[in-house]
Amino acid sequence: MPALNHPHTQRLTCKSGLTLCVRHEPRLKRCAAVLRVAAGSHDVPAAWPGLAHFLEHLLFLGTERFPAPDSLMAYVQRHGGQVNAKTCERHTDFFFELPTAAFDGGVERLCDMLAHPRMNLDEQLREREVLHAEFIAWARETSAQREMKLFQPLNPAHPLRAFHAGNRYSLPVPRASFQQALKDFYQQYYQTGQMTLSLAGPQSAQDLIALAERYSAALLRGDRVQQASAPTLMASTEPHYQHIDGPRQNLMFALEQLPLACAKALEFLCHWINTDKTGGLLAHLRQQQLIDTLKATPLYRFNGQALLHVEFTAATDIAQDASQIRNTFHDWLAFFSAQQDWPALRDEFRLLQQRQQDVSSALELARSDCEDRTPGLSDQDTSTLKTVLEQMQPSAMPSSQYDWQLPAPNPFLHAAKEPLNAGLIRGQTSAHRGLRTFAQDRLRSRRDVSAMSFSTAIPGHNGEAAIYLRWRLSAAPAISLLRALQTSLRSLVLDAREAGVELSLTGAGNDWLLKMHGFHEPMPAILEHALRTLSAPANEQPSYTPPAAPLMPIRQLLERLPELCQPVSGSAVSDLQHCWGQTRWDGLAVGLPAATHALITPVLNKVPGTPDAQLVQHSEPQTQRHWHTENCDSSEQALILFCTVPAATLADEAAWRLLVQVAQTPFYQRLRVELQLGYAVFSGLRQINGQTGLLFGVQSPHASTAQILEHIRNFLANLPNLISALDETTFTQTRAALAQQFSTEALGVLQASELVWQAKLAGHPSDYLTGLYTALMTMDTGTTLKAAEQINSPASRWLCLATSPPTETFYQGRS
Repeated sequence: MPALNHPHTQRLTCKSGLTLCVRHEPRLKRCAAVLRVAAGSHDVPAAWPGLAHFLEHLLFLGTERFPAPDSLMAYVQRHGGQVNAKTCERHTDFFFELPTAAFDGGVERLCDMLAHPRMNLDEQLREREVLHAEFIAWARETSAQREMKLFQPLNPAHPLRAFHAGNRYSLPVPRASFQQALKDFYQQYYQTGQMTLSLAGPQSAQDLIALAERYSAALLRGDRVQQASAPTLMASTEPHYQHIDGPRQNLMFALEQLPLACAKALEFLCHWINTDKTGGLLAHLRQQQLIDTLKATPLYRFNGQALLHVEFTAATDIAQDASQIRNTFHDWLAFFSAQQDWPALRDEFRLLQQRQQDVSSALELARSDCEDRTPGLSDQDTSTLKTVLEQMQPSAMPSSQYDWQLPAPNPFLHAAKEPLNAGLIRGQTSAHRGLRTFAQDRLRSRRDVSAMSFSTAIPGHNGEAAIYLRWRLSAAPAISLLRALQTSLRSLVLDAREAGVELSLTGAGNDWLLKMHGFHEPMPAILEHALRTLSAPANEQPSYTPPAAPLMPIRQLLERLPELCQPVSGSAVSDLQHCWGQTRWDGLAVGLPAATHALITPVLNKVPGTPDAQLVQHSEPQTQRHWHTENCDSSEQALILFCTVPAATLADEAAWRLLVQVAQTPFYQRLRVELQLGYAVFSGLRQINGQTGLLFGVQSPHASTAQILEHIRNFLANLPNLISALDETTFTQTRAALAQQFSTEALGVLQASELVWQAKLAGHPSDYLTGLYTALMTMDTGTTLKAAEQINSPASRWLCLATSPPTETFYQGRS
């Protein structure tokens, strides 16, 4: 019998020699698989940099049994899942998440692609060009350049100092010696002794084990291979160094001879370094106006070595304060080290890690189990932490000159308490609950005209929920006002996240949106705190946020898209009370248990503004085409095309969703594989502020935006032919696979809440999910073909975002 590592997790060895982790989690609506191969970029022979990354790419190109149109990537996309892979220094991960009904097929394809790669030379040459384009984009990213500078003081013989990304010149595909090295690397490492497969889902552990045994039998069998150790991180005896780059100060700690299981100790330490609480490091340095942000994270960890990075950022050049910051950090580190085994912090850490697991997705749980992580810090982890602290600060520090404090417990990690005034009026106590007065009933009758809708689309019994609050302002609010509110919410956002609730305040056009999703229990208390803060924010200036590293052009365009889909009216207003006085609000709650409704309702009385249950979304834009040029600091060109559904009806939305289902794999195959436009090629359906549309995107190192657009237009022109070519059986299967993604059995609370919220913005009725499922299941070929023709009509609405101006007068400029 396998040993129990967790009430829901088992870890065992399959007959093939594969290490298997299975997690039975009844609350999940989806399943996930993570397959880790204990081999990465640092295990490659020095003559062939990038070989491990290249092999990862090749494995996705399909097999004889499952060619590209039916490969793992196409299969997962077809069933509305997510799939990817990542090559790290000492391991490579392949992972996906799927609806339960499609999970078997995903595991089958995953094992098949690792067991039977084709390794075709022509495909290798094409994929090398994709990898070369990826390398060029990566090399130009500021974050990559900054990391290379950070590693410069390390031992030149350590693999962290070497080149591993791979490009056209380091991967001589036609050379026989390279092909032999590729084959040798695959056979040495891509076998069961080097693999760990982690499965998570609502199925029983026995079913998951049987699934793994059935499909992992195809994998190449072998024994565990000892990965070569690396030389010391530092050539000198100095265990740490500093790097200053403008507004950034980086403290680097090279740790050696740690226990192999040191990940938990490092995570624990980094968490408390990063904590933004009164009496802590970040709060003190910010109060002294020395820094604005602080982030500690391990950059590398393998076989007893670790490289810990602590980054401080300021609004201006940090060099003049670097010594004081470094000394203050070491002073706090001495205070932290002096605590006797950290019992309170260990309890808090265990609670927050357990809460994170309570709301984690199937993929997040599978990844956690693959790394054999359990909540909390054991006594052995505590001993490791002490070793880490001794290496970070080997010499004794003088008595602290600061009044450091351990962080206060997170109030939302414990059982939520009912708001004191819930259901009561002045003079009543909890003993009076249920005894109503006429005055109380009159008050309730006025307040019950609420604009908060409680959706029953998803049953509220799995512990997760989502709440949306939207304010429609009479005039466009100044961006500084939104930033001030976001700053005031900062500490609450962090506490909420630790308690399993993601909280955010965003703005678009004349709307502000407060969104919460995650563990439902602390939501009433978090919402009450948020509303108090928004009504009377702290009198503080928004903290300086250092400029983020420039985004890839395609990501920059995607960030701008929502703004361009939301109209703005009125002049900017910067007075908060004026904004609240003139605003109307509505909201939506999804997945809340009935008992929590009673706790949320009195909190809603604190929402600033006037409730308006009839608040509608802005009218749709006129039927026309727009081009927006976004300036990007990159030599690569990118373009995204958003084609919106002609009418906000369920029938139209269903037809366009089906178009995406049919087009996704051929679009990727045509523009990325055949035309080799670049590695960033995607298509899908997006819903933005109630607008539904098809989204196509490409970033290319060599094609112009005009050429990219022409390729997309050619593909869209051929879309009716793709629909017409589907036989009845294929069309029916495609339709059913898509419809199943919107059944209540397949949707989790987060996915369902986003759909229901967008439906509310679009004016759809409360039974939207049922209606969409029915519309999809009854969709016919003729209606789908008509939708494919509509998208090519000159009257269709196209919004084009690109890194260079339009070349056709057909597109009207948009500022």
